[in-house]
Amino acid sequence: MAVEAFSSDITLRINGADHSVSLDNRVTLLDALREHLGLTGAKKGCDHGQCGTCTVLLDGRRVNSCLTLAVTATEQEIVTIEGVADLARTNDLHPVQQAFLDHEGFQCGYCTPGQICSAIGALAEADAGWPSHVTEDVAAGVASCAALDAEEVRERMSGNLCRCGAYAGVVEAVLDVAGASPGGDR
Repeated sequence: MAVEAFSSDITLRINGADHSVSLDNRVTLLDALREHLGLTGAKKGCDHGQCGTCTVLLDGRRVNSCLTLAVTATEQEIVTIEGVADLARTNDLHPVQQAFLDHEGFQCGYCTPGQICSAIGALAEADAGWPSHVTEDVAAGVASCAALDAEEVRERMSGNLCRCGAYAGVVEAVLDVAGASPGGDR
């Protein structure tokens, strides 16, 4: 018995602009971005949600776009690496992008778009008080992103893999943007 495909005409709000597209309901957000809309900043790494290379922001929260169906992202604001600079309060790079440059938080750059989107999401989670696995008092959460230390940042960024090993620079970059103590644990 053949499986019948169902297509939908949907509108995705990406980086502040609406994009109408007709997609099979089984198309992932990652494939919609890359293959149907030409936004190739989010990379396809493992295609199983294990590497974080495809991370984008969905209503400000970080998601693995390879595990998210495009049809579920309608009526939500999608921000890809192509739109991250627009989140900045100036006409420059987003502070996380600048910190990655300043602290050499990248090498080959393949994972960098996902790392940057994940860092933005992780900082927002910390500002909202969300605890992580290593938060000392889970019930109290964290006071803000400025209260993060290197251990917290490593845990919060652990879903993003870097084969080049730029982790030290990534941690320093996130701590710098957080206004926390850069360069190590407190």
